[in-house]
Amino acid sequence: MFVMILFYAFSSVLIAAALGVITTRNPVHSALCLVLAFFTSAGIWLLIEAEFLAIVLVLVYVGAVMVLFLFVVMMLDVSFEELRRGFTRYAWLGWLTACVVILELVGVIAARRLGVDATQAPTPLPADYGNTHELGTVIYTKYVYAFELAAVLLLVAIVAAIALTMRKRPGLKVQDVAGQVAVRAGDRIRLVKVDAEKRP
Repeated sequence: MFVMILFYAFSSVLIAAALGVITTRNPVHSALCLVLAFFTSAGIWLLIEAEFLAIVLVLVYVGAVMVLFLFVVMMLDVSFEELRRGFTRYAWLGWLTACVVILELVGVIAARRLGVDATQAPTPLPADYGNTHELGTVIYTKYVYAFELAAVLLLVAIVAAIALTMRKRPGLKVQDVAGQVAVRAGDRIRLVKVDAEKRP
């Protein structure tokens, strides 16, 4: 009973945080709402005894991905006013996607032929059981190619974020490395001889 109360409490917070991500006007506030959503999702993972996934969700997404999001938001100098003006143009596509996702979720929950009873609590596992070993075995044997492909995609995303950050825009100060290397001491230092003067 207590687990169900926690589940519904975490789910309510998660839904509110997810709505805050897409409705908040300030991108920094939106990112903070996403952090709250990740933390709440980690709590739900803990309720079904998936400790490793909960820890990874906090460490990887909150500790690394969200920092990258904030760097991108702060450094790309995106004109959010122009994005808001064009929001209504694609609003219908967003509503259509949301309706499709909701219908899929309802279909999965309502389907009884899948053999999954969502009302039953998971079977308690032994105290010495660890899902870290099981996940590692599956990832590095059955899904090793998909795992490596995901790593390459993340690397491409990081390179693309750096390339977007370093693009030329008005007022951006960059280093002229070739000019710094080719400089000569005579061009930078000038010796001036000043006649000595007597103090009165």
